[in-house]
Amino acid sequence: MSKKLSMFLVLSLGLIVSVVGFSISAQSIVSGDWTAKLSEQSSNINLNFTRRPEKGGKHQIGETFSFADLNGLTREQALKGGPVHFTLVREAGTIDCEGSFQDGKGAGTYRFTGSQAFLAAMKRRGFDFEKDSSKGNDTEDRLFTAAAINITTAQADDLLSAGFGKLDVGDLFKAAIFKVDSKFMREMKDTGFPNLGMEELVKARIFKIDADFVKQATKMGFDKEPFESLVKMQIFKVTPEFLAEVRNEGLTGLSVEEAVKLRIFKIDAEFIRKAKAEGVPVNVESLVQRKLGISRTARAI
Repeated sequence: MSKKLSMFLVLSLGLIVSVVGFSISAQSIVSGDWTAKLSEQSSNINLNFTRRPEKGGKHQIGETFSFADLNGLTREQALKGGPVHFTLVREAGTIDCEGSFQDGKGAGTYRFTGSQAFLAAMKRRGFDFEKDSSKGNDTEDRLFTAAAINITTAQADDLLSAGFGKLDVGDLFKAAIFKVDSKFMREMKDTGFPNLGMEELVKARIFKIDADFVKQATKMGFDKEPFESLVKMQIFKVTPEFLAEVRNEGLTGLSVEEAVKLRIFKIDAEFIRKAKAEGVPVNVESLVQRKLGISRTARAI
């Protein structure tokens, strides 16, 4: 064999290995364990997936699925018990599960194959699942999570249509988990409350703050407050009715912090009237001290 031919074969073999290696990397398989428990709702099942990456640690994700989403598994099979094989097919990839059930509880192993078409489609929309990945592990985790919680390109398009500026992959996950869609984003944006981003929208969902609540806060004079103030108002039930009552008793110009303090110490209009009758000055600090039983004499000492 000539030296040139040998060199050609070596280079060709190297190219084949590189191409095959790329293909394997592109279609890398994520594997791990799953456990399951039937939900109280007849059509649902709780699935928990666990993975232990080569670099260490443990990743877990749990979701409630409809049996209609699981190809090859029915509620009857789960109740009857025995070996099972089922798949969850999502746009981000396919989770293939094997194992068994007994007394409505299941366990086994899974293999996940991510979709490269999904990765490319998301990247074209500005959502780069591979960005800042280390040896592909982060990409795999993101893809698997996207499949488990059912992230789709349609959802990405919906979020982008709201015109909230640049969003990233983390925003996609937050939006899916906390049910943030373009309708909610537009409604919140239309309130005129400044500097709303995905973090604020997620908090709004968690604390049940909608556009009506934001508009009420604005009418109460709190339109210049940070979003955290709205969260406090919702948690401690600082309502227009409550503010109107205490303002009528002379507590005007309250800040959110002062209004919250009144709620914490259960100071309402009736308490303020009684305190005034006893000669207590009408300010938040004096009312709180009165609530705590601190007299004016004690304060003087």
